[in-house]
Parts: sequence; C-alpha cells; structure tokens
Amino acid sequence: MLQQIEEACSLGAHAAVIVPPTWIIRVRRPQSSLKSSKKKKRTSFKRKSSKKGAEEARWKPFIVRPIPSQLMKPLLVFVNPKSGGNQGAKIIQSFMWYLNPRQVFDLSQGGPKEGLEMYRKVHNLRILACGGDGTVGWILSTLDQLQLNPQPAVAVLPLGTGNDLARTLNWGGVTVSKILSHVEDGNIVQLDRWNLHLEPNPEAGSEEKDEQVTDKLPLDVFNNYFSLGFDAHVTLEFHESREANPEKFNSRFRNKMFYAGTAFSDFLMGSSKDLAKHIKVVCDGADLTSKVQELKLQCLVFLNIPRYCAGTMPWGNPSEHHDFEPQRHDDGCIEVIGFTMTSLATLQVGGHGERLNQCREVTLTTYKSIPMQVDGEPCKLAPSTIHISLRNQANMVQKTKRRTSIPLLNDQQPFPERLRIRVNRISMHDYEALHYHKEKLKEQSRWGLIVVPGDSDLETCRIHIERLQEAGDESKSKMLSSQRLSPKWCFLDFTETVSTSPGMPDLTHSPVSTLPFNLASAMVVPATQESAEQSQVISFCALMDLHKQGADLCVQDSAGRTLLHHAVDVASKEIVRYVIDNAPTDILDVTEKENGETVLHKAASMCQRTICHYLVEAGASLMKTDLQGDTPKHRAEKAKDSELAAYLENRQHYQMIQREDQETAV
Repeated sequence: MLQQIEEACSLGAHAAVIVPPTWIIRVRRPQSSLKSSKKKKRTSFKRKSSKKGAEEARWKPFIVRPIPSQLMKPLLVFVNPKSGGNQGAKIIQSFMWYLNPRQVFDLSQGGPKEGLEMYRKVHNLRILACGGDGTVGWILSTLDQLQLNPQPAVAVLPLGTGNDLARTLNWGGVTVSKILSHVEDGNIVQLDRWNLHLEPNPEAGSEEKDEQVTDKLPLDVFNNYFSLGFDAHVTLEFHESREANPEKFNSRFRNKMFYAGTAFSDFLMGSSKDLAKHIKVVCDGADLTSKVQELKLQCLVFLNIPRYCAGTMPWGNPSEHHDFEPQRHDDGCIEVIGFTMTSLATLQVGGHGERLNQCREVTLTTYKSIPMQVDGEPCKLAPSTIHISLRNQANMVQKTKRRTSIPLLNDQQPFPERLRIRVNRISMHDYEALHYHKEKLKEQSRWGLIVVPGDSDLETCRIHIERLQEAGDESKSKMLSSQRLSPKWCFLDFTETVSTSPGMPDLTHSPVSTLPFNLASAMVVPATQESAEQSQVISFCALMDLHKQGADLCVQDSAGRTLLHHAVDVASKEIVRYVIDNAPTDILDVTEKENGETVLHKAASMCQRTICHYLVEAGASLMKTDLQGDTPKHRAEKAKDSELAAYLENRQHYQMIQREDQETAV
C-alpha cells in the first residue's frame, strides 16, 4: 500500500464520532533538573516519595485540543469489563479497532473521571456506557460531580443482567459498527434522577444486632428504581453469594437461574410477609400506609422508568377510568407500585402491580431493619426515614426506531394519527402530454380524497382508492362512469398517491423506454414539512417493492436525472445505499442534461458528507467535470465545506494514483 502513504485518512464511515488524531497532544513526563535533584537530597525520604506520588497522579500522558465542528459528535466509550459475566473485556479491543484508542476507557482502571476531565472542553461530546445499569449510574454521578456544561448525552451498550434503562431507551446488543451508527443518529431525551436523603428513625425500637444491617444506603441517587421488601431480599442474597464465589456467576443464564431459585426459597419462607406492618409511606402529603396494610403488600417499588426486573412493565397501561397517566421518564413524577407474591409472579407474563400513586416527593419511614435496593445495589437498612425528591435531569441518547407504527414512549409520534391524501387519476395520454408541467398535470387529473391511518402502507392506500372508485360508481360520477380503472393500475407519485387509468401497462412487463412510471418521482419532496419524513419512509419501502417486481433502477427522467439524483434532493441515505447496492455501477457517473453534473456533484454542493462517502466508496468518479468545469471537490469548496473538500481532494488523488497504476500494468 505504498501509494497510500501520503494519503490523509478519511476516518471511514464513523468519522463523525471518531476523535481525530490531530486532537491528541502527547505530553512528555516532566524530568527534574540537576539543581532540583540536589535539593531533594536534603529532604526526608517520606516527604520525597509523597511529593513524587502527587506529581505522578497529576501527570497525564496526553491532552485533548479539540477543533469544534457542528457535524462532529465525538464519542467517549467507557467499558466495564466485569459486567454481564465479564463480557466487557471482550469488546474493549473491538472499540479500539473502530475508534481512536485514546477515546476508549477501561472503567476498572480508575473509573470515568479522568477521561471525562480530559474531554470536558469537547463540543457535541457523547458518551457510550458499556455495562449494566449500575455502570450508567456511575457515569451519571461522575458527570454531576464535574458539572460539565452542557452535559454530554449518554448512550448504553447493555452488558448487565437486567439492563432496564437500556431497554427503556431502545438499546440492545448488536455489532459494534451498528452501535456507533445508532449513537450518532440517536435522539437526545431527558431522564429524571432522584435524591435519597436518609435519617435514622429514633422512634424505632431496639433490635438484635445483625452484621448485615447498615445505616447507609449503597447510593444516594437512583435513575431506575428504589425498592424494599421481597425483591430487595432476593437481590441481597444474590449479591452476597456472588461476592463469596465470583467464579460461579460468570454468565447471564446462571445469574438468572440463581435469582429464580433464591426467589422460590424466599417465597416458601415468607421472609417479607409482614412488610406492611413496619413501614409508613407519605406521597405528596397523602398517607398511603393504611392502603399498603389493607392490600398486605410484600414489596414496594418507587419506579422512575417503565422497565423493571429484566424487562417487565409493572406500571402497565392504566385505562381511562383510572386517575393515573402513562409512565414517562422525563415528567418529574415517580410511580409508587405495590406487589403481593401473586402480582410479582404474574409480572413475567404481562401482569402489573398495584398502582398506588404518581408523585413528586415521598417520605418513607421504617420501624425495623428491611432489605432495600437502589438501582440493583442491595443492603439491609436499619430503621430510618428516607426522603425521595427530584435531583436533576440527565441527557440520554435514545436509539431511534425506523419504520415502525408504534410511537416511542418519550418521543414524538413518528406518524400523524390520520392522513388526508389527494388522489389524482392520470391517463397515459395526459402523462405523455403534460409530464413536463407538473402543476397542469395535477389540474387535469383531480379525482378525490382518501383518509387513512398515519402508518398506512401502499396496500392500505390501494384498498381505500378502490373504495373511492366504488363510491364514485354509486354516485354515478361523470369522470368515473365514463371509464373504470384498469386492474393493472399502479402508483405514480408516492408523495401524493396518484393513480392511473386504463391503458397503463403492468410495471413488471414494461420496457424502460415506454414506461410511464418514473421511479424517481417517488422521491419528490412533499408540500408540507410534517409529512416529509413519512413520505421518505413510504418511498423507500415502495422502491424496494417495485424493484422486487422487476423495475429498472437505472431509469432516467426527461432531464437525464437518475434515482440517485432525486435521492440526494431529499437527503435519503437509505435510498442512496439501496440503489448503490442493487444497481450497476454505471449509474454513479450518469450526468444531467442541463448542467452535466453527476450525483456526486450534487451531493457535494449540498454538503451531504455521508452520501458523498457512500458514492466515493462505491466507485463514483472524482475527476469528472460538469459543464462549468467543476469537479465534486470544487462544488464542496463553493459550498464552503472545507472538510468535505479536503476529503474529496484526498480521494481524488488516490483515484489518480490507481488509474496510473492500472495504465502501467496494462
């Protein structure tokens, strides 16, 4: 690879999250001078060693000098190697391979503080926490201590046993490359965090001394849940067994089997059956103690996120006649839920607990030592009074779910509830005469309106259009009574659902030269901004369906524009990637008739870096000029995107070297 020695690295497909090597400044270890070393001889050995230790602690091997860029989202990766049966140790090397090794940190080597301090001045910083929910809490607490402004958003690669916070934010275990893409594209949402203020309860009676009892909680803040009773007792026994024999808890399956066995034995012993007699619960001033005792609850959970106990949803979906709202992790309210042994057993099959309250403050008083857990960290707490109040809100990265009709819990709905779509009917004659004048074509072809659910696919729209025709036949409309739709009618423009009249040939049997349907019209930007995103999703799905039916992806419109030109117009990365993967490479360098620009010229003009990278990697020419004599690099320079221009220049140089090598070989 000698020809690449002088080539600047483009950082590849994950360039937006990679810390460039130019940001890393190596720092040499300070060396004392001869004069200072003589002075040190006079001091005592104890003082000398302590001073040297302080200097070693302050010294860091490198510093970070960032160059801010709006398009970059530099990522810090913190890996807990002990999470999930020591899985974390296996992925550290993978992240170091994909990223700059200086942005990957092992949490067993001093925790997250040092890395966060190094990168505290980096703009648009994001964090990936690789571990369980406890690892995420550790990083969020460190961010609180450092008071970074603005606070970086945290994404999660789940490696633990429960991973309830990761499930809430849609994260799951996939390949490292996909995780990096999801972190870059994810939405930033808020996560409520809650304080736990503890005071001893002087009213409680004396108890027999127990070595397990403590007067402090493991954590003074929680992100997921705080609970007491049966579930905390099971977690405490698991924790103690793992501390005694860590080699027996090296897999998620074994851990879950131990949980199940411990829960069953505790159920038989009835360890938490008298919980309700020894606590007092006050939520926003309302005393719930009598209700807790009446229901004979054996477990009490204060829940911040919808998920609990490895994916269950204990709050459920309250119906309209209840006084409760659906649960959210950013509303400043905490859900109070009670469980009996029966309701706990039904959690794994879709059941829920007893909804007690949604409140902003809680005062919990205990009159005996009770097992408790804070985000999975258990203890047996001496009689105390615990005040729960909102601490702050943390920025989290929520993985986006594409092409789904189910709205995310705390995200905006991806589709409107209903869509009103105007349907136009176009004959072959009208299309051939007016396809250059889209507005006139619309006026000639107006037919009616259909109303469909916001997440409808094309087949649903087809059914509604057929019904529209039937309704027209019943009313004996002049337009419809004169001519019925052909059984072979198809969609022309998916952003406006236009149908065609008889004479329209079947798409799968039409030669490209006479095909009245232009695939590129599927990507016309809709008139209203609110339907633009839905339109792109429908266009992409429709494009795949039509390609499977035999449509030619190399089709061009009258101006010589290809599918790729139209995909760049609407910035659809999915369509660009699909066409590149499924069409001949000749399509990459097709030029428009009017200005002679290729799709790479257009993408460079619009500063679409990811699409430019896709096209260059697929083999698009960087040396081709348009009618003005501009290369794609010149287009990027005119758009004042210096980084994109530098990238294209480097790749252009590489292409020239490749061409020279090929000519030499010939």
